[in-house]
Amino acid sequence: MFNTKQYRAKSAKYGDLSKGATDPGQIRKYQDSSASFGSLAENEELLADNFDKMSNEKQSTHTTLAAEEEHVLRCLGASVIMQWNTIPTKLQRELFDTAGSMGELFATAELRGQIARFLHKHKSDGLALPK
Repeated sequence: MFNTKQYRAKSAKYGDLSKGATDPGQIRKYQDSSASFGSLAENEELLADNFDKMSNEKQSTHTTLAAEEEHVLRCLGASVIMQWNTIPTKLQRELFDTAGSMGELFATAELRGQIARFLHKHKSDGLALPK
């Protein structure tokens, strides 16, 4: 891939060739090539000047969205727990199985244990363990 200096050099080269050419078709071709390489040089400069800014904005947006999604998931999870006793047993089992299968495959058993302990610990709050 070319850098800005190389694009500018190519643009200058084709500019010089257009000045030395005598055929109108060839002159136009060299001028077009010179203009194209000049545009590529400008685009490369623009990207280089704004890369950090664009990268930081994208990362900031991603972080904000991740935090927002985490908040939504926490609220949804809390609402499920608050309504656990009113949820039919079959659906409780499906929710337990689905939640227990989240994350890394090798940690599934550990996660299921953590969920079961959480539900058991809060059983006095009106929660029941899935059967």
